[in-house]
Amino acid sequence: MELRPLVASFSLLAGTLAAVATGTTAQAAAQAATTVYVAPSGTAGAAGTLADPTTLASAVSRVAAGGTIYLRGGTYAYSQTVTVPQGQNGTSSARTTITAYASEKPVLDFSAQSESSTNRGLQVNGSYWHVKGIVVEHAGDNGIYVGGSNNIIERTVTRFNHDTGLQLGRISSSTPASQWPANNLIVSAESHDNADSDGEDADGFAAKLTTGTGNVFRYAVSHHNIDDGWDLYTKTDTGAIGPVTIEDSLAYGNGTLSDGTLSDGTVNTSGDRNGYKLGGDDIAVNHVVRRSIAFKNGHHGFTYNSNPGTMAISSNLSVDNAERNYSFDKGTSVFRSNTSCRFSVSGSNDKTVGNADSSNQFWTGANGSRCSSYSGALAWSFATDGKLVVTLGGKTVTL
Repeated sequence: MELRPLVASFSLLAGTLAAVATGTTAQAAAQAATTVYVAPSGTAGAAGTLADPTTLASAVSRVAAGGTIYLRGGTYAYSQTVTVPQGQNGTSSARTTITAYASEKPVLDFSAQSESSTNRGLQVNGSYWHVKGIVVEHAGDNGIYVGGSNNIIERTVTRFNHDTGLQLGRISSSTPASQWPANNLIVSAESHDNADSDGEDADGFAAKLTTGTGNVFRYAVSHHNIDDGWDLYTKTDTGAIGPVTIEDSLAYGNGTLSDGTLSDGTVNTSGDRNGYKLGGDDIAVNHVVRRSIAFKNGHHGFTYNSNPGTMAISSNLSVDNAERNYSFDKGTSVFRSNTSCRFSVSGSNDKTVGNADSSNQFWTGANGSRCSSYSGALAWSFATDGKLVVTLGGKTVTL
């Protein structure tokens, strides 16, 4: 009988120790969830530490709101879409982050996917996320697809995908317009050599069909995509999208790949091949395009593409695009301080229906005085602060 209190004491002690151990483990898990490490060799069941990294899909499922997922350098081979699910959100004061570790270069390679609209690469359906410093390539559809809102996509490269490199759009066909992606910032990003098999759909960047208000592209570069550099297309079925801002950006060489060909060795004649395509189906949307450059694209540099709205088109430069440098056949857009130049491509006269004053120098058979500063070969880079630096003939372009 006297043993019972002793046994009970041992049981109580054991329970207390177990509770302490459990609490310590839970605390450690909570701490780990705020910082999770991922590597190409990581496994789903790993701790997610620097020494024991996990997978990206597992990290997304366990990271705390406002936490950080670090991707080690190297190539990650994927056959399925990696998705940040709807409702898994950061906050306005603390976004959840997916970023390259230190100066390393993580490449998400979806080469195992076939070309299909269901085979995207990275899909960001959550809100208040920050994706930074990664490369996404060879996806069967979009490289990065953003269905959430208030996200930042920074210093990414989307390349060799089978549809638009980086696209914004609704999460599903049942998503109401009030929940279309809004207030996303795409900054210091590059998108190139994206090509679908029919050569008609793969753009560099797109905010089209089903996007909300407040989406911005800044310091972004789109080149050698098989269709357009930027596509802001609208159609009657889904109606108007929210106004998009494109600023301090560059579109060049769109309409062919960087080797000048399609994958079968022929030059593309199927795609639209514009630098900036700003509409569709005669639906008015008042986009803003400023301080951006269109250079040697396969059709128009900047085109309204049947958008009759009041767009603000200001301080842009368009050089040697194959057809028109500026093509706006109708609408009430406002044009200020734009420049159009031709040096080696004859093309056609600009057409700018709307409100255009003498601050513009459009091309109607001769170059204006400003064009003397914009001749020569194109080069570009991102400065350490992420700003886009463009040179023509070795001279920095300032718009």
